[in-house]
Amino acid sequence: MCQPLGQMQCEIKNMALSGDPELDNQIRRWIRWDKCPSTACQIMDAVRASDWDTLRKRLCNRITFGTAGLRACMRAGFDSMNELVVVQTAQGLCKYLKEQYPNPEDWTNRGIVFGYDGRYNSHRFAELSAIVFLSNEFKVWLFKRVVATPMVPYAILRLQCLAGVMVTASHNPKEDNGYKVYWSNGAQIIPPHDAGIQDAIMENLEPMSGAWDDSAMCSNTQLNDPYDIVVPPYFDHLKKKFPCNLLEINGRCPITFTYTAMHGVGYDFVKTAFKRTNFPPFISVCEQQEPDPEFPTTPMPNPEEGKTSLDLAIKTAKQSNSEVILANDPDADRLAVAVRREDGSYRLFSGNEVGALLGWWSLEFYKMTVPDCDVSNCVMISSTVSSKILKAMAEREGFTFFDTLTGFKWMGNKAIEQEQAGKTVLFAFEEAIGFMVGTAVLDKDGVSAATHVATMACYLRCTQCMTLEEKLRDIYETYGYHTSICSYVICRCPPLIEKIFERLRNWDDGQADTYPTSIMNGEYEIESIRDLHTGYDSSTPDKKATLPTSSSSQMITFTFKNGAVITLRTSGTEPKMKYYAEMCGKPEEKNWNKLSSTLKIMVEATVEEFYEPTKNGLQRKKD
Repeated sequence: MCQPLGQMQCEIKNMALSGDPELDNQIRRWIRWDKCPSTACQIMDAVRASDWDTLRKRLCNRITFGTAGLRACMRAGFDSMNELVVVQTAQGLCKYLKEQYPNPEDWTNRGIVFGYDGRYNSHRFAELSAIVFLSNEFKVWLFKRVVATPMVPYAILRLQCLAGVMVTASHNPKEDNGYKVYWSNGAQIIPPHDAGIQDAIMENLEPMSGAWDDSAMCSNTQLNDPYDIVVPPYFDHLKKKFPCNLLEINGRCPITFTYTAMHGVGYDFVKTAFKRTNFPPFISVCEQQEPDPEFPTTPMPNPEEGKTSLDLAIKTAKQSNSEVILANDPDADRLAVAVRREDGSYRLFSGNEVGALLGWWSLEFYKMTVPDCDVSNCVMISSTVSSKILKAMAEREGFTFFDTLTGFKWMGNKAIEQEQAGKTVLFAFEEAIGFMVGTAVLDKDGVSAATHVATMACYLRCTQCMTLEEKLRDIYETYGYHTSICSYVICRCPPLIEKIFERLRNWDDGQADTYPTSIMNGEYEIESIRDLHTGYDSSTPDKKATLPTSSSSQMITFTFKNGAVITLRTSGTEPKMKYYAEMCGKPEEKNWNKLSSTLKIMVEATVEEFYEPTKNGLQRKKD
């Protein structure tokens, strides 16, 4: 049993510690600052066991606040997600907001919004953050129930908040949690805000007096639940976009849908979205319907993983004879789609394939809802590692296409930039099953995406006698076949990751700034290389990349002479080294099997030659 915090503080004063001044100082800081008994006990137990290596890893390293906010395992330590780190982060964010918005009326009138998912500690982390801001004279909008992540950026715009935070680790394992920050424009933060917030955190590490005082939330007129003034208008706006003929089609179409919330928060939101857009109720995967932080039926609650996470959904769909499976990740900002084939099996679309379908649909939808529209004033966006199918559509249809760095923080901000320039942003997507249809939410939104995919399926069935799979083939016939492979290897050793990528930059016998020129002993030659870690791009006149660079992350793109493009990059939230590959065929190229088989051979060779999985002990993704 854990002893009282006061006793721990007295005990630590009289203990002989490691003898390492830096570590000993961090141990004493933790026991002095942390008011959560369970994490304080974890540190004390390690001290009593003289487990200095573990303590050094946990206390002498710090989780870094970046453009993805925070995401890490929940445990004691400055390198992890826990109550003390959340309090410190909230204090830094509060200080930074005060610097950026020095007028106190903005704090008390506009304030900040906090949402949270169903993971362990999510509600508590949101409450502790609220206490920090209430103590600093901010209006705080704190959802009193779990919400889908898109509700937070939507709330920021509707309530004109200065910022918003969603406490979630998205589709990570149950041990993790995270802290996702949005700016006043409703998009995730990008530089320089991330560095500014990190600096403010480091300048405000000591918890303020009363940081754990829950009474700050009692009868406080500055604390409000935004649910009733945010969520119903979200659905009003969603429905308003659908013309009556589509609502009528939704109501009579015979397609049945199976839906899984993956033990997350999406069920009530997608249920309401279906009801408001005139669908009959979907078939729910009951075992995964309610939020459950244990994720008991799927240890990896990520629908992107395929059959390993969608077994129950496929089983339910077969039993109910459903034609389409819709799956949200636990915080309902992503969407996976699977369709039944003639042999009764289910095909899981990749994120790039759903992106192609929703890209076509977004343009079709716009033409339906805005007669005599000017397509040349429209914009679609995707991340640089996603399929270039939108680029091919843009070249033929006349709208503008942009690619950005990986992540919706970049796409959301690009959408804002384009709207401010008078453009109409129709759609944005990333291959990691993230989709933004319209700009009501300037982030990926699995709720609206599910509604649009379902409506598209009904529209195709009732007006063109087509399935989603048939429409995808039609898109490829029109704009060219785009085949992609996206996967990863797991590496939990950051120094090894750096060594692997540095080898690619020093390819010729260790000579600096030399890169591979081919794979498979020259069979497939590399035409150009872009390295967004260093800013090098061999394809530009000045050899400088046009996209923003980051010295804190790895991303190298190889463009081959046969048209294949393969990108290697590290994940910002997981111990993964990812790879993304695409072969873009022209409309007149009809040998799709050859394009696919060539890409498969090239990807396997690239991974073997550049990542060297066997030599480096890397774990491959399980099929």
